Amino acid sequence: MVYLVEQYGMRQMAAATLCNVFSGTSNAAPLLGAFVSDAYWGRFRTLTYASVTTFVGMVVLTLTAAVPQLRPPVAEQSGQPLGPSGAHLAILFLSLGLLVLGAGGVRPCSLPFGVDQFDRSTEQGRRGLNSFFNWYYSISTAATVVAMTAVVYIQDSVSWPLGFGIPTALMLLAIILFFAGIRLYVFVPPDGSVFSGVLQALVAAFRKRKLRLPAPNDAVEQETLLYSKCDRLVLLCRFLNKAAIVCEGDMKEDGRSADPWKLCSVQQIEEVKCLMRIAPIWASGIICFVALTQQWTLAALQSMKMDRHLGPSFQIPPGSLGTICLMAIVLFIPLYDQILVPMATSITGVEGGITLLQRQGAGMAIAIMSMVVAGLVEKKRRDSALAHGGADGTSPLSAMWLAPQLCLMGVAEAFNAVGQVEFYNRQFPEHMQTLAGSLFHCSLAGASYLSSFLIAFVRKSTGGPGGASWLDDDINVGRVDYYYYLIAALGVGNLLYFMVCAHLYRYKGTPELEDVCKDIKAVF
Repeated sequence: MVYLVEQYGMRQMAAATLCNVFSGTSNAAPLLGAFVSDAYWGRFRTLTYASVTTFVGMVVLTLTAAVPQLRPPVAEQSGQPLGPSGAHLAILFLSLGLLVLGAGGVRPCSLPFGVDQFDRSTEQGRRGLNSFFNWYYSISTAATVVAMTAVVYIQDSVSWPLGFGIPTALMLLAIILFFAGIRLYVFVPPDGSVFSGVLQALVAAFRKRKLRLPAPNDAVEQETLLYSKCDRLVLLCRFLNKAAIVCEGDMKEDGRSADPWKLCSVQQIEEVKCLMRIAPIWASGIICFVALTQQWTLAALQSMKMDRHLGPSFQIPPGSLGTICLMAIVLFIPLYDQILVPMATSITGVEGGITLLQRQGAGMAIAIMSMVVAGLVEKKRRDSALAHGGADGTSPLSAMWLAPQLCLMGVAEAFNAVGQVEFYNRQFPEHMQTLAGSLFHCSLAGASYLSSFLIAFVRKSTGGPGGASWLDDDINVGRVDYYYYLIAALGVGNLLYFMVCAHLYRYKGTPELEDVCKDIKAVF
């Protein structure tokens, strides 16, 4: 965000939109990467190609900072970049595109490939796997903290080429270390993707849509295999069951399906039903993440117009303020796990203190609060900038005023994001775990794309003739606080929608539809 504004001369809202699109595409790409890995390449080959692609993308991005001809020229009088040309944008988009492709392969495969190295049928393998998870997430968190503090400080205060060159060199080191263990790895071959099975079930059901399911009295065994209730979607699920009706010529002599696009197994149908049950809950997480994505875009723009000094000489880089949210997550999760969960368990009797849906709902409520606080702080910042701002419109207000909203965003993420990950992994069958991991990234992708749409919509609908938009490129002229309140209002509607979905949802393994709405109300 800061690089695009300060080094490429992009307008602030154009840079925010590009960041949202890049983030959204990076988080949507793992869906394609998971499919390619499971169906064709396997995790090792996918990781290899994706790691090299990421490295090349980082090299190109570093060159844009190191070679003056690859970025916009600077105006002699103002010292500000004149704005990117088509050629400059082409090089920039090439680097970002390569990084998206790399993320599409690394994110869905790195953790599962590590899991493949452990024999979960032995006690030693299970202990090693638990240790691996701890090290994986600990190192990932530590790396993020270093990236958002030390590396960002180098980029902002020392040198952009050096700031990009460090992660580029580390990526090369990562590739070397990855190949150093090639003789020790366990390689699990690809065994087909769950995405193919889901699509085949939908196509087969549509092709057999005019057939009638056999009555139980006529084919008891077949009906027992094909029919199972799917919450309030019984009619649609009965339609999907038609994909497993055996017609003449559908089966080979050995009992296998002659055409998987005409006859599917019960397992494939159950996978589609599983997706149908979880899809409404998944959709509700998108708007929640819209609030959380603001910490990396608008909050950074706010901080650029605030006093970021800590002491007489040190100034916090705008891109580092997001670490407040990260530290809130790191500090809150142990507190939640060690203190709040036991207290809640003693009251509710529920393992984990509250249900997974309650946890997600609590995160949505806190995200709404964070947007309200953000709006109040932005109004105070804007009023201060207009009354006391300098020539560049910088408010004398300390950037630490952003800490409350960032802390609330961190707590909201600790509730909702962690709750989503656990929910997907518990509710999907074991052979659909790759899809479960991809769904969370798709929530982040949807939130980034929705943020881009909201920015464009608000800029167009609130900027009348001669008037300033809420999201004007000069945030002192615009009304970013109104935009925060808009997201909070969307969050309220989304929370009500989520409560309806929670009321209709039945947890995997529950024999009858439970009224979990009373569990959700307990949180609020």
